Amino acid sequence: MPGLLHERRCLPPVAGVDEAGRGPLAGPVVAAAVVLPAKGVPRGIDDSKKLPATERARLYARLRDCALIGVGIVEPAEIDTLNIYWATMKAMTLAVDELTQAIGGMPGHVLVDGNRLPRWGYAATAIVGGDAVSRSIAAASIVAKHTRDQIMIAAAEAHPHYGWQSNKGYGCPAHLRALREHGPSPLHRRSFAPVAQAVLPF
Repeated sequence: MPGLLHERRCLPPVAGVDEAGRGPLAGPVVAAAVVLPAKGVPRGIDDSKKLPATERARLYARLRDCALIGVGIVEPAEIDTLNIYWATMKAMTLAVDELTQAIGGMPGHVLVDGNRLPRWGYAATAIVGGDAVSRSIAAASIVAKHTRDQIMIAAAEAHPHYGWQSNKGYGCPAHLRALREHGPSPLHRRSFAPVAQAVLPF
């Protein structure tokens, strides 16, 4: 389980930040910012990629009850305008901005998964592989991943051809076949090569 070593080195309250959805062909990029409670942290928090969906859902519900959380969402049209890197930076900024409202002020420090930081006024540290070593970042990864998964499951009802309820917008073979057959939906990222190629005339 990721520890709290990085959190203990920082001025509290310490927020962990992570994102979900940089790679998919469809749907938003979602970031979460989480401040864990001093006591009563749910057991089992880990990098969301290592957890089954049922465990992520359980931990998400527990975190909603005990932690302070902010979520930032950037939709596909804006991803196409900004590019995915800057859209991710914006989602992280939106998440921390929302978290400040829950805290009632700025976090003492923000720990961000990755090697780059958004352009913001928060004291922050980027940690490569942070979701494996920081419990706050791992918690944020769970919130971001679960939130995005639920968005894509709901979107699959309106756009059933693409199998988003299972692939969550990633470019698996079934999704690519549906994209070629039916063309892109309003939730596809048209700046991504497989989507752009699907709208080219044969």
